[in-house]
Amino acid sequence: MIDKNKITAVILSGGRSSRMKGDDKGLILLNDKPLISYVADVVDGKVGRLLISANRNIEEYQLYGEVIVDELTDFQGPLAGIAKAMSVVSTPYLLILPCDSPLVNEVVINRLIQCMVDKNVNICVADDGSHIHPTFALIKTNLKDNLLVFLDSGERKLGLWIEQNNFQKVNFSDQPKVFINLNNPQDFDKI
Repeated sequence: MIDKNKITAVILSGGRSSRMKGDDKGLILLNDKPLISYVADVVDGKVGRLLISANRNIEEYQLYGEVIVDELTDFQGPLAGIAKAMSVVSTPYLLILPCDSPLVNEVVINRLIQCMVDKNVNICVADDGSHIHPTFALIKTNLKDNLLVFLDSGERKLGLWIEQNNFQKVNFSDQPKVFINLNNPQDFDKI
């Protein structure tokens, strides 16, 4: 098993939330709790350090972890937050999770970590049996320069970057609900 102090988590909360009419997704309430709190609660005790990638509402997000802000301007996607996280961590591993998936559980974190222990890969990414979920991943932080080169090329797709590296899919076909993400008001009916 990997010691928790060798893992930093980053919860991705830096998007525009355009489908939520601009409301900051991580702070939208579900059962009177902000969405980010569900993810932060699951991560608690599993990692040595928790970062929140956010580009607004910094004070509110500081209640859940250490806030980092993208260095790339204009909401350039999850890779911008991951690149920033990789630039501030000293741990060999970075656990990536989205702020808008309140059904995430310890099984996700444990399997991603176990994959990294068992396989000689740089990235372990969740897969539901039909496709990968790139915002649920454990990556080696020594990929920072690789990621910066990818971003410098103009690319912004997290899944594409993962697939261009030494990665392993982690099967979560028995846990399909953990990937429910709340992207628009209608998605709250899924919970």
